[in-house]
Amino acid sequence: MKKLPEPVRLLRPHHWIKSGFVAAPLFFTPLALGWYTIAQVALGMVAWSLAASFIYILNDWRDRESDRLHPLKKNRPLAAGTVSEPLARVMMVGLAVTAATLALSLSLPFAVCLAVYVLINLAYSWKLKHIAVVDVMCIALGFVLRVEAGALLIDVETSPWIMIMTGLLALFLGFAKRRDDIIKQLGTEHRKALDGYSRNFIDTALAITLGSSLVSYLIYTTEAQKNAYYTAPFVIFAMFRYLQIALVEERSGSPTLIFLTDKPILAAGLGWVLTFAFLLYT
Repeated sequence: MKKLPEPVRLLRPHHWIKSGFVAAPLFFTPLALGWYTIAQVALGMVAWSLAASFIYILNDWRDRESDRLHPLKKNRPLAAGTVSEPLARVMMVGLAVTAATLALSLSLPFAVCLAVYVLINLAYSWKLKHIAVVDVMCIALGFVLRVEAGALLIDVETSPWIMIMTGLLALFLGFAKRRDDIIKQLGTEHRKALDGYSRNFIDTALAITLGSSLVSYLIYTTEAQKNAYYTAPFVIFAMFRYLQIALVEERSGSPTLIFLTDKPILAAGLGWVLTFAFLLYT
């Protein structure tokens, strides 16, 4: 596969898949589906992706020295020196302005939600990522805000259980990522928050968040219409497959790449989408 240009790599486009959470409220609300709402949500996903890329570049710029000590992150464009710092700063300004303009053109509540996401990530970049547990909670909150932003775009209320499940799932993935850092024996010179983690603590946290998120999803599906609980096997399999990757294969350092490349998880995800869509729209 052809390698992406270094400035494009700096944007981390494979992480834009996370913006799909913005579309979740529309997917779960058939009555709101229409060309206008589809366009609104699509533009909202673009705005969120641009804002996320701004944050990624900012983090890479701040972490460029510590990233050089990481076995994989040392290859990031700023750490490796393949993208100049002046160009990175220009890209950050362009992304921030474009994301803000697009968000405000969609709706003020959506723009406020996106602004909260950016502010939390700025606090994360400067301080909060160095505090164990708080660092993972900041990441989880970002996913919850994506879902809330999608609901604001189409003016619907989301199920509390979907919001809870989203946050718990993101916590699960975040703890699995920290476990990978410990497995790779990264020192606190790379990530200070690792001082507050141990393998036993993280394995316990993984069990708690996995179980809680599954229960939350099952409660949601039993409350939803049209036998939505039939989709539960796909979710259960995907989550246990990810747990297998984290605990057995010990390669949970990049959740996004796992979701994009792991065939069992991809198959479960496709089965979930098709089954849920059939139950909702037929």
